[in-house]
Amino acid sequence: MKAVSFSKESILGLIALIVFILMSLFIPGFFEQNNLNNMMFQLPEFGLLALAMMIVIVTGGIDLSITYIAAMSGVAIALMQSHGYPMLTAIIVGIIVGLACGLINGTIISKIGVSPILVTLGTMVLFEGVILSITKGSSISGFSESYSLIGNGYYMGIVPLSIIIFIFFAILTGVLLAKTKWGRSVYMIGSNPVATLFSGVNNSRVLMRVYLYAAMLAAIASIIMTSRYNSAKVDLGSSYLLQSVSAAVLGGTEIQGGYGKVIGTIYAVIIFQMLSSGLNLMGVSRPIVNVMMGVILITVLVLNFVKGKIEEKNQKTAAA
Repeated sequence: MKAVSFSKESILGLIALIVFILMSLFIPGFFEQNNLNNMMFQLPEFGLLALAMMIVIVTGGIDLSITYIAAMSGVAIALMQSHGYPMLTAIIVGIIVGLACGLINGTIISKIGVSPILVTLGTMVLFEGVILSITKGSSISGFSESYSLIGNGYYMGIVPLSIIIFIFFAILTGVLLAKTKWGRSVYMIGSNPVATLFSGVNNSRVLMRVYLYAAMLAAIASIIMTSRYNSAKVDLGSSYLLQSVSAAVLGGTEIQGGYGKVIGTIYAVIIFQMLSSGLNLMGVSRPIVNVMMGVILITVLVLNFVKGKIEEKNQKTAAA
C-alpha cells in the first residue's frame, strides 16, 4: 500500500517537472526571471489555501467558506492598521478572526453534525455579508511599509519571504498529519468515522481542530495576500476556491476522505501555477483558464471514481 501511495506522488512530481521543461522550451518568457518571480510570489497564498482544503477533504468534508475566512482575516488586519494599531497587533487580531470563523464551522459540523458542504455554504454567505456590511463593497488599504514586505520582500535578497512562510506551514502540516495522534485520527475519520468513534477517538474534537487549523492557514494566506496587494476586500482570494479543491484532488486526496498527502498537494499547486502562468503568457483570457481548471477537476474526479470501481471489482473477484 505504501508503494502505491509513493508512486502516486512521485508520478505527479515527474509530471510537474515535465510541464516545467515543456513550458520553458515552448512558451516565450516562461523561464525569464520576472515570470519565475511572479510564480514564486503567487504560489504561497494558493498553496496555503490548498493545504487548508486538503486537510478538510481528508476527513470527508469540504470548506466552501475558506476564501471568505481569508477575506474576513484580511479585512480585520486592514481595519486595525488603518486605525493606527501596530502591525503585530493587527496580524494577531486577523488570525483570531480567522480562528473564530473556523470555530463557527467546526462547532456546527462537529457538535451538531450538520453536513460540511451545507454549513460552509451557509457561512460563506454569512462571512461575505459581514464583509460587505463593513467595507460597503470597496477595498480597505493603508498598510505599513513593513507589512508590505511580508508579501513582497525577499530573504537575503534571493528567496521571497512568502515562500519561506509557505514552506514552514507545509512542513508543519505534513508533520501534524503523519507524526501525531491527531493526524492519524484525521485519516481514520475520513476512512470510517463510525469505526473511529468506537475505537475511542473523540471525533468531535478532531473535526473541531481540523476546521480551526484550516482557518488558521486561510488567515496566514490572507496576511500574504493583503500585504502583496496592499488592500483587503470581499473577494480577496475568491478565485482560489475552485483551484484549491482541484489542487487537493489532483494531488491525490480522496474526495470521499481517508487519504491525502501534503507533498501531492504541493506538486498539484505547482502544476496549476505553471499552467496558469503559461496560459497567461500565451494570451489566454482568465475565464478560459478557469474553464480549463474546472475541466481538469471533473476529469480527475471521474478517473478516481472509475479507478475506485475497478479496484472494488478486482477485490470482489479476488475474494470470490
